[in-house]
Amino acid sequence: MLYQVYPRSFADHNGDGVGDLPGIIERLPYIAGLGVDAVWISPFFKSPMKDFGYDVEDYRDVDPLFGTLADFDRLIERAHALNLKVMIDQVVSHTADTHAWFQESRASRDNPRADWYVWADAQPDGSPPNNWLSVFGGSSWQWDTRRRQYYLHNFLAAQPDLNFHNPAVRAAVLSDIRFWLDRGVDGFRFDTTNYYFHDASLRSNDPLPPDANRAPAHNPYDLQAHVHDKNRPENVLFLEEVRTLLDEYGAASVGEVGDADALATMLAYTAGDRRLHMTYSFSMLSPDASVAHLRRQVEQFEAAAAEPGQGGWACWTIGNHDAERVLTRWKGTDAPESFVRVMLTMLVSLRGSVCWYQGDELALVQADLPFEALVDPPGIAFWPEYKGRDGCRTPIPWEADAPHAGFSGGLDVKPWLPVVDAHRPRAVDASEADPRAPLHYMRALLPWRRSFPALVKGGIRFLDAPEPVMALVREAPLRKLSPSLLIVLNLGTEPLRISLDDAPASVAMHVPGLPDAQRARRAGAHFSLPPHGIYFGALEA
Repeated sequence: MLYQVYPRSFADHNGDGVGDLPGIIERLPYIAGLGVDAVWISPFFKSPMKDFGYDVEDYRDVDPLFGTLADFDRLIERAHALNLKVMIDQVVSHTADTHAWFQESRASRDNPRADWYVWADAQPDGSPPNNWLSVFGGSSWQWDTRRRQYYLHNFLAAQPDLNFHNPAVRAAVLSDIRFWLDRGVDGFRFDTTNYYFHDASLRSNDPLPPDANRAPAHNPYDLQAHVHDKNRPENVLFLEEVRTLLDEYGAASVGEVGDADALATMLAYTAGDRRLHMTYSFSMLSPDASVAHLRRQVEQFEAAAAEPGQGGWACWTIGNHDAERVLTRWKGTDAPESFVRVMLTMLVSLRGSVCWYQGDELALVQADLPFEALVDPPGIAFWPEYKGRDGCRTPIPWEADAPHAGFSGGLDVKPWLPVVDAHRPRAVDASEADPRAPLHYMRALLPWRRSFPALVKGGIRFLDAPEPVMALVREAPLRKLSPSLLIVLNLGTEPLRISLDDAPASVAMHVPGLPDAQRARRAGAHFSLPPHGIYFGALEA
């Protein structure tokens, strides 16, 4: 399991109101104690912070807001001493407009880096080159008065897109990746992997058909079929270059695939042993929490990955720094803590790797912030239909009764986002003191899971069950050495009694840390499932 740390909001060591690397170092024992395998750290590079670190000004330096390179080296050393791998975010589809590469590129049309970004002339009427739209609103083309051309930005205008058709750009990106490998990182989470290349002919996108899979239409970006501005076939060739470099160091990779219909891209990016090790999409970050939806994502991926010559490995996630917190998204603001246990159990029961977002183990709900507290650009642009990402990025509460909930010792400095009172009762110290808190279940479940090859590498098949029940079998690679497992989960808030006639015979197992109130029971084909009930059974040989 990967544990995602969003540095600005994790722990503030120097009291300036923003989390930093020394704060992460101080809290690494907490992360290691959860039983996770690795920590993924969101960007900490030097940045003007227009998109809070996802606009990189210098790929080889730490922003002073977060600390120094020496701090990062200490973080690596401390994490490794705790048997934690370290993965860092590599944001290479675009840079900040303050990056030295872009400053040179925009200076003229004939300098050495003139073609390092995506530049294009205006149409005869002065309008942008095509109809491509920005994820953050408006056209994805920005006019530059110095070059008298437009440049491409898939996100903010302050985040110009690199031109990956230029081999010098690809070489520079690989060199920056090598810089961090030489410092000891164990892998990378690659941001926006399907945005690297664009259609060199700059063809306009077609509209999505009315019945297409699409995101909520608060943003017109979601009304286009993005086949020319991203998802280009050239991407896989660059990913093979990345994989060759990573293999030199034995480093791992996980790619973010941002698209309404990401399955084919996820498979293409992980096919064989030549590209990324694993990918994740936003398929489980949507508002749809039905078992039918969740099962469909897994079954479609597994079926396609089983095709000859395909392969592939998924990384499943239900929360990150771009999505509403899962408790609120799927259960509302009054979501019970028991829901965290059943969703964690579901995730680690699927075939694939898992990414867990900071604070979800505390059962944190989405912070409800007023407009004047927002700092996220798309949240400000699309308010109130879309409130942005600030609500899932508020500071982690470490101490329920401390100023700023223990996130920051700077008593006279407000944190960069408010600490919400709704989070205080679920702070780390309060969870530590409460044996019923889901934090303790996570600490017990993850080491237990590792003892079963069926859960680590085994096959998966689902059994038909009524909503909101998920039933599945994980097949052990070698049944004589370790059992296959039957897992039945009630994702709903009401007790259920169901029959599963095709459920294989099994012997109930004691899941460590699971409260009695959530233990499901079996009698023949009948299962008694309490709210958010969990059943694990070892299949009879």
